[in-house]
Amino acid sequence: MRRTLGAALVAVGVLLVLYVGYRYASGAIERDAARTAWAALEAHNAVATASSSLAAAPTHTTYATGALVGRLLIPAVQLDEVIAEGVDDDELDAGPGHLPGSASPGEAGNAVISAHRDRHFHSLGRVVVGDTVITITRTRRTTWIITGRKVVGRYQPSLFPSTEPELTLTTCWPIRYVGPAPDRLILSAKPIAAPPRA
Repeated sequence: MRRTLGAALVAVGVLLVLYVGYRYASGAIERDAARTAWAALEAHNAVATASSSLAAAPTHTTYATGALVGRLLIPAVQLDEVIAEGVDDDELDAGPGHLPGSASPGEAGNAVISAHRDRHFHSLGRVVVGDTVITITRTRRTTWIITGRKVVGRYQPSLFPSTEPELTLTTCWPIRYVGPAPDRLILSAKPIAAPPRA
């Protein structure tokens, strides 16, 4: 009986490890596909927008679930990720997700981007006030500076609308935590004309 129970537990453990490995591998494949698709989209948009003016009045951009929204770079922690629309598991496996209904990065309003703490935002815990963030969408490149950093409870209100361009990065907290993390790390950023001095 003991031997049978032991074998069953080992089999369950192996299946769990295989499932987790599959999720990570499929996430990595989706991430690479998103990077390739974004590179092609950037090339296409460079040609399409070369003759258009970016000084036109901003409009609120909406995206289909899973569509590529843009690129997120945080040089201080060497973060370089492609952003997809949506914050469900499928989107967050591939990379950071743009919260549907929030502003597109660089437009008027609060643009909210979330990602898993153990994957794409594992370095977010090292980002501090004053660090530079760059977002690149189909229509604009925006340089931001981190102006706020706070940890809030999982169910505590922490995302608020804004009439000015604002960027909010979120992930579970603490970064190194076994099981569902109890809190959320919230980083707020405001756009700047140029990166701050070193």
